[in-house]
Amino acid sequence: MPEGDAVLRTARSLDKGLAGQVLTRTDFRVPQLATADLSGGTVLGTVTRGKHLLTRIDHRTGEWTLHTHLKMEGSWRVLEAGRRWPKPGFQARVVLRTERREAVGFLLGIVELVPRDQEERPVAHLGPDILADSWNADTALERLARQPERPLFEALRDQTNLAGIGTIYAAEACFIAGISPLRTVADAGDRLPRILHRARDLMQADWALSRQMWVYGRRACRRCSGPVTVAKVGPLGKERPAYYCPRCQS
Repeated sequence: MPEGDAVLRTARSLDKGLAGQVLTRTDFRVPQLATADLSGGTVLGTVTRGKHLLTRIDHRTGEWTLHTHLKMEGSWRVLEAGRRWPKPGFQARVVLRTERREAVGFLLGIVELVPRDQEERPVAHLGPDILADSWNADTALERLARQPERPLFEALRDQTNLAGIGTIYAAEACFIAGISPLRTVADAGDRLPRILHRARDLMQADWALSRQMWVYGRRACRRCSGPVTVAKVGPLGKERPAYYCPRCQS
């Protein structure tokens, strides 16, 4: 599943292609929206809430927000109108077309259209967004502290604690703090604020694009060259790989 920084880049791409433009065609290829038509509407822009995308559209029928989530396989592509799609048409879930651009959402995990005044409803369960200008670390720390015995890696990835962090940044931030992701929230102690701070710094710098990971996806630690361990962490059936260096993290 894409990390919060990747979702933010997607929002910026949608903004660049669609914001301020009038929709000449819309196609919602999900059963619950099969008859929806927002052609003639104006795209105001797209914002993020953690890993969720909220595209705001003003239409003669009202003020709407298109809520989408990429989940594991989804993506948005913004193309020149009429250009051949990079993926098969049967994978398309949403098509938003303007005179010059076409945005296609492929294999989106969530697609729903909600009235603008209700757009917070589908994201109300989220903790503070780590990439938002309004980021509140104190609120995130308070939520994390509610489950002190929970594995740190799992707690950081829980979007109800704080929104945006995934497997990459949970692993890399724990490495920088020198703590194993298998330790508990309580074990992190006064290192927890630093972990959040470093995760935010990495995400704002698009660290994942650099491919210069310390441990994530690596066989050997980039610091000590020792072997990287991968542990499965999380509820049964929803486990995720936690990468860490036993030498550098304790």
